[in-house]
Amino acid sequence: MKHIFSILLVTLVLVSCKDTTKQNEEVAEELSQEIAYASFGEEISDADALTSKVMAVQYANMAVGDSIDAKMVAKVDEVCQAKGCWMKLDLPDGEQVMVKFKDYGFFMPKDIAGKEVIINGKAFVNEVPVDEQRHYAEDGGATPEEIAKITEPKRTYSFMADGVLLKTE
Repeated sequence: MKHIFSILLVTLVLVSCKDTTKQNEEVAEELSQEIAYASFGEEISDADALTSKVMAVQYANMAVGDSIDAKMVAKVDEVCQAKGCWMKLDLPDGEQVMVKFKDYGFFMPKDIAGKEVIINGKAFVNEVPVDEQRHYAEDGGATPEEIAKITEPKRTYSFMADGVLLKTE
């Protein structure tokens, strides 16, 4: 009788461990599923990316000519419709970040407005002359009337990206 009880107890323990192991494997698999990204430019990771809200505070504290190394996550507002050579990202305070790509080494798809990206590189503040603003407006598909309204240099938040991750759904 002792042996039957011992065998039953060992069997019960093994069965319960097997179920726990299976549950642990399922939980581990769920945790290991990473967000899928398409990568452009240099290979980067999504680790330590600042939110657009935090980045907006960083930009607000910078003067024209200041720059910092940064990695940020934000939503794409607009992309160059000529060839994807620049994009604008939304900041929560109504501002935008003008993103260009290091050495024109890569371009972004033209249909990614509204999608989330992670960019890595140098964040800086500069003043964009009228002719350059008009060029970007034309590339963005602005009307001649909208382009004509650009008459003064503008302080802008800019970013020179060496790598971009585009969130794929």
